[in-house]
Amino acid sequence: MGRLFGTDGVRGVAGDDLTARLAMDLAVAAAEMLHDNGTFHSARTAGRRPFAVVGRDPRASGEFLESAVVAGLAGAGVDVLRLGVIPTPAVAFLTANLGADLGVMLSASHNPAQDNGIKLFGRGGFKLPDAAEDEIEARLGRPGSAVTGAPGGGFGRVSDNGGALERYLAHLLGSLPAPGQSGGTGQSGGTGPAGGTGPLAGLRVVVDCAHGAASTVAPPLLRRAGADVIAIGAEPDGENINAGCGSTHMEALRAAVVEHGADAGIAHDGDADRCLAVDAGGQVIDGDQIMAVLALGLKARGRLAGDTIVATVMSNLGFRIAMQQAGVTVIETAVGDRYVLEAMREGSFNLGGEQSGHIIMLEHATTGDGILTALHLLAAMAREHTSLADLAGVMTRYPQVLVNVAGVDKTRVAASGEVAAQVAAVEAELNGSGRVLVRPSGTEPAVRVMVEAVDPEQARHLADRLVSAIRSAS
Repeated sequence: MGRLFGTDGVRGVAGDDLTARLAMDLAVAAAEMLHDNGTFHSARTAGRRPFAVVGRDPRASGEFLESAVVAGLAGAGVDVLRLGVIPTPAVAFLTANLGADLGVMLSASHNPAQDNGIKLFGRGGFKLPDAAEDEIEARLGRPGSAVTGAPGGGFGRVSDNGGALERYLAHLLGSLPAPGQSGGTGQSGGTGPAGGTGPLAGLRVVVDCAHGAASTVAPPLLRRAGADVIAIGAEPDGENINAGCGSTHMEALRAAVVEHGADAGIAHDGDADRCLAVDAGGQVIDGDQIMAVLALGLKARGRLAGDTIVATVMSNLGFRIAMQQAGVTVIETAVGDRYVLEAMREGSFNLGGEQSGHIIMLEHATTGDGILTALHLLAAMAREHTSLADLAGVMTRYPQVLVNVAGVDKTRVAASGEVAAQVAAVEAELNGSGRVLVRPSGTEPAVRVMVEAVDPEQARHLADRLVSAIRSAS
């Protein structure tokens, strides 16, 4: 059996790979780790039990998994604040803001409704490091080792949300520069189309909530910021999350933006840690373009740490060229927002993200936050009094062909001289006017091929050559 924790927690089909028993055992193992690393002792020294916050997205399976996690934690002597349906970045924020020792989010992000997952955050709201996840996983295999109640502390007590969500919303609104500051929105006194005031006054926005955790958060927040908001994909029933909507299915948002004559559209995924956008003409604005807009805005205000941004190997060549021309250094990482965050923390950088829409604004969040990203992207439009298409025009997106070569032997492909020779030949043919990436999948027996070129036909032709070499080698 492989490692239980993937790049974004534990994930699987609810009731099959991810059962109530596994969820409870993981909670108990996490509590046991808190006990052994001194968290229980330090909490009691401060006159309290260890404390955890637990949130979930609207999937039907989240209800029984939430109960299992809460039972495991409380039975192991941890006080629990149940946050209910709430975005993943809100759980991360509240873990830090409320001084919690542990944060737990039940979500499978952009996956379909039958899947679910468990994401863990440590003190300060950052995802647990690999070593901590490995320790939790190791404890699952130790029969009879589970904590049954902290000595002298009794069972944990369980309470509900209260005003925790409002703390998160106030934090998001407070992250925008104040009017009159350099780079501030300058819009707080403006009047929107529905008579609203605030930093987004004057903007009409369609927001697609993917029938997920953003449904009761994103529309009212954008309205509080002054926008005229049309919400779609905002009627979760437990089974329709990400179904034909959200950041993985942009067609409905594109049509709605054009139909309503909106200035922009925002797409989230099921747990609202992603943000993609659509301009007034219905064209998709991806994560690279959003990062470019945010990076140049921060640099103009002297707020881009080290004049550097962190991105993954999948970011478009056009993004890299635009950043180079603007005097912004790009640090490259492996695919996965946790690797982006590691590089950001190591280098003390404050902006990074992925083409898929995971954007990390480290001054304001400890993880990707789609709602925070949307707020700052729209505020840039209002501040600059310009369209989203014009803002996103700071970079030219190179045609990019992506092919998933399934059912191949990744080890043989990696060792193949023929594949290496073909990659070198393709790079030579591009001669600096494009880019090639061949990498094994981390989750399935497949090799992923990416080719960028100025000419889309050339990109497709070169990608096909590489695919043929990979299949021959396997």
